[in-house]
Amino acid sequence: MALDIAELNDRIKQESAFIDLIQTEFSKVIVGQKYMIDRLLIGLLCNGHILLEGVPGLAKTLTISTLARIIDGKFHRIQFTPDLLPADLTGTLIYNQKESNFFVKKGPVFANLILADEINRSPAKVQSALLEAMQEKQVTIGDETYKLEEPFLVLATQNPVEQEGTYPLPEAQVDRFMLKIIVGYPTKVEEMEIMRRMANTAEKKPINKIITPKQILQARQLINDIYMDEKIEQYIIDIIFATRDPQTVGLPHLKPLIQYGASPRASIFLNLAAKAHAFLKHRGYVTPEDVKAMAYDVLRHRVILTYEAEAEEKTTDFVIGELLAKIEVP
Repeated sequence: MALDIAELNDRIKQESAFIDLIQTEFSKVIVGQKYMIDRLLIGLLCNGHILLEGVPGLAKTLTISTLARIIDGKFHRIQFTPDLLPADLTGTLIYNQKESNFFVKKGPVFANLILADEINRSPAKVQSALLEAMQEKQVTIGDETYKLEEPFLVLATQNPVEQEGTYPLPEAQVDRFMLKIIVGYPTKVEEMEIMRRMANTAEKKPINKIITPKQILQARQLINDIYMDEKIEQYIIDIIFATRDPQTVGLPHLKPLIQYGASPRASIFLNLAAKAHAFLKHRGYVTPEDVKAMAYDVLRHRVILTYEAEAEEKTTDFVIGELLAKIEVP
């Protein structure tokens, strides 16, 4: 078995070499934001949608459009507004007077990477239209159903600052996102570099295509080969169950703070995300550190807190941190 893992490790090290090339291409355009870039790659490798939360101006849009160029994929940005209609997203039937028939005009959702900008600014009917595309990887226009091209990834942003004119995402839709990542401010050194780069009007460096959408689909198969020990699987289950009943791990003080624990999707996505995290580190096996690294992103939007927690100004990250500190690491 040890020999098999050693062989697997060598194979994954070779097969994951393109990750470093992608990181190098990103650095031509994006300063810092390694955490966001890594999570976008994990979403891409795991076929999981991502919700990004952060104040404006943190290069969320630029990072996603750069990723589309690096993977030679089709990219569409959709600005969500209160007057947006489902047809603006998915497409519609248009009547052709000359031919006396209807033809399909496909919407911007037909792409590899979709940037749903400020997703919480549109009403529920638009969000539900996006939900079919996210979950079923298909779109229904009239009587016809159209499959979306793989890879298909929705990267949605929401602004935590403005609450006026926003529609909170339904819990069912939030749960469809594999990861919720909080995009933070750059450091002083990074911001100095950003200022120097962006204040320079010289032509920017061209972005090279590193990998094709077809190669992304092949890389997804490699994620399935990454070895996860049964003890690590049990560790994931222990974390998820502790969000539902923290008393079982000796944290009764968290019980009044948690209204709903994480759904079974959390255990599936945490398993996948930990494997992808190992792949990014060029490893053929998962360690507990991979699970810990991804736990916040997978659970942040799935653990629903009570009003009591809000009153005490306790966040989901605080609750997750308490659980990870208490649960025994294999």
